[in-house]
Amino acid sequence: MGRLIEDVDLRNRSYVFKERSDAGIFLAAILGNYAFSNALVLAIPAGGVPVAYELARNLGLAMDIVIVRKVQIPGNTEAGFGAMGPDGEVIFNEMLLRSLRLSKSEIARQIEKTKKVINARDLTYRYDRPFPELNDRTVILVDDGLASGYTMTEAIRFVKRKFAKKIIAAIPTASESAIELLLPLVDELYCLNIRGYPFAVADAYKEWHDLSDEEVISYLKKAWGGKN
Repeated sequence: MGRLIEDVDLRNRSYVFKERSDAGIFLAAILGNYAFSNALVLAIPAGGVPVAYELARNLGLAMDIVIVRKVQIPGNTEAGFGAMGPDGEVIFNEMLLRSLRLSKSEIARQIEKTKKVINARDLTYRYDRPFPELNDRTVILVDDGLASGYTMTEAIRFVKRKFAKKIIAAIPTASESAIELLLPLVDELYCLNIRGYPFAVADAYKEWHDLSDEEVISYLKKAWGGKN
């Protein structure tokens, strides 16, 4: 079981951050032990990128991205029944999947769509930039918030397959159920704003919008020294 570090004063509060960059600065303040270390910050695009950028910048850490994507429920772009990692591995929310009663062909079709999105994002964001070596390294996984936690779960599984030495999840806001899901999977879990049901990531932010590819690329260029 991992160690949970939270801000109890922010429990069940809404609109606690101005926007994502602001949340990254707040996270950096409680992750000071990792400043100027060999730890690598890995952002989950798109929303996790500005959070991770400020976290990495304030702690003097290297930053990269790990492209993980929810496997969407047919006809519902906001919800997923699982998640896929960069290497094509998939994790399912088995209870939800049973309730959806999707056919094997429907599941396969959604998985293929997800794979295409991941490949397209990899091309857009990384070009031919190689994925960093994680063997025997501390990895800090960052997103802008977790509703179900399955996307972060697959990110954790992926970095474990890459033999990371220590795995830390750092998120501004998360549901109680997502925290319960993730805590056994990581060494440390930093979450400033934990909330119960009903939960929406956007409710932690005063300013909220879906990031464009151009915005993500802008952050990555700054993190990578002007090179994408």
